[in-house]
Amino acid sequence: MSAAYKGDVSASECWSALGDTPEAFLVDVRTAAEWTFVGIPELSALGKQPILIEWQSYPTMAVDPAFPQRVAEAIAAAGGTQASPVYFLCRSGARSMASAAALTAAGFENCFNVADGFEGPADADGHRGTRAGWKAAGLPWVQR
Repeated sequence: MSAAYKGDVSASECWSALGDTPEAFLVDVRTAAEWTFVGIPELSALGKQPILIEWQSYPTMAVDPAFPQRVAEAIAAAGGTQASPVYFLCRSGARSMASAAALTAAGFENCFNVADGFEGPADADGHRGTRAGWKAAGLPWVQR
């Protein structure tokens, strides 16, 4: 666990927290291409939708300097506050770790990193989504 944000959680722990805590949010920080071609978490069974805001944009992969403000506005628009639990998700847990730290630095009190992300690490054949992460945990997801 990093001092820069509240902590790391598994995808299953994130799903449970989103279901148990009405004021909790999931922010998917991957790129628009990843959302389109790989899929996004499906939260409708929990009465929620993921917040989709890129941490970095392809092709430069430069960090969006407006990211903290954009997330803060999306959470406020959905009825959340800086005290709301916010779970950050990327492909494998690296971008989401950085984004959780950035939101903590911006004043959010309960930021969590989904440690293995949406697809987790690659397996022996170089495929993702089979060993760990949202997909491997069998959690709901869709392709748009």
